[in-house]
Amino acid sequence: MNKIGIIGSGTMGIGIAQVAAMNQCNVFLYDQNAEQTEKSLEGLQKVLTRLVEKNKIGFEESENIYNRIKFCTELKDFKDCDLVIEAIIENKEIKTKVFQQLEEIVSEDCIISSNTSSISITSLSSELKNPKRFIGIHFFNPAPLMPLVEVIPGLLTEKNLAEEIVSLMKSWGKIPVIAKDVPGFIVNRIARPFYGEALRIAEENIATPEQIDDAMRTLGNFKMGPFELMDLIGIDVNFSVTKTVYADYFFDPKYKPSLLQQRMSEAKLHGRKTRKGFYDYSENAIKPTPIKDEELYQEIFMRILSMLINEAVEAKRLGIADDEAIELAMQKGVNYPKGLLQWGKEIGYQKISDTLQNLYNTYQEERYRQSPLLRKLI
Repeated sequence: MNKIGIIGSGTMGIGIAQVAAMNQCNVFLYDQNAEQTEKSLEGLQKVLTRLVEKNKIGFEESENIYNRIKFCTELKDFKDCDLVIEAIIENKEIKTKVFQQLEEIVSEDCIISSNTSSISITSLSSELKNPKRFIGIHFFNPAPLMPLVEVIPGLLTEKNLAEEIVSLMKSWGKIPVIAKDVPGFIVNRIARPFYGEALRIAEENIATPEQIDDAMRTLGNFKMGPFELMDLIGIDVNFSVTKTVYADYFFDPKYKPSLLQQRMSEAKLHGRKTRKGFYDYSENAIKPTPIKDEELYQEIFMRILSMLINEAVEAKRLGIADDEAIELAMQKGVNYPKGLLQWGKEIGYQKISDTLQNLYNTYQEERYRQSPLLRKLI
């Protein structure tokens, strides 16, 4: 596959375009917003210049990479593409409309895909005339740096297409994992408690965001705490994914969104991109120092980690992915310091089970129910 179409020139779209262009592909980049595309291409030039300065690539190569990306003003410019990857707003109706237009333009052999992080691939493909050629290819942000790619076949996807995309992603230097078409796929399903339980602890005034982040960094060796990570991702984006997963799991209490996160979104306190979220990113802002409390930190760490491990075990039980894919996905997709299944073995599944049982006894909520497989692993 040499001709790659990318729909959407935002952070994700331009990132995927860079990855494809760096792997000798001719890229056709389309966005309705020409101003956004211009801004993204300027940003890409700066990225390539930095790579040259660091001796990662040569000057001539940087020019070749940039020149392999062609900005398109119309979707009809995609007519000769071998693969199209959509990377626009997380809205099913808008995505479906674009795919239907695209289907009238590209050849029968062209693979159509979505970079969606949470919308059902089967649902998106069901509106197409030829759903067999439709698949999910979910990159992680920033696409040029994050190695993981989730490959998600829908119920209507042709049998061998997932392996074909896996081969392509490997040739692009990525680490692909195949996931079942469930809400959130692997990473966004398993990772929900990292945010949700942290928000719950803060909402109940058990600890501050600073203390929760500090506990997860110091005790768990996470590169970022949940509140720092939400600020980086965008509180609005994280909240949107949580709402989608919650609704698609028929309002399972395990994935219930946070009122605190909703209020932050309503106030447009979205994190780094608005210069204020759970932390202040304005020029002279001073990051508050958390009050350290060993006993509290241990409680926070075990509570959040137990929820994460329980989700990983449940994903294993449901066959959402195999063990290796589950471990790789969390380490390479969201930079977790260890695979969660391995972590569970190290701590002891009995201790994880006891922590969840204590939470269930305290709250009497299905949110803290244990995976049936967790007890079998003890």
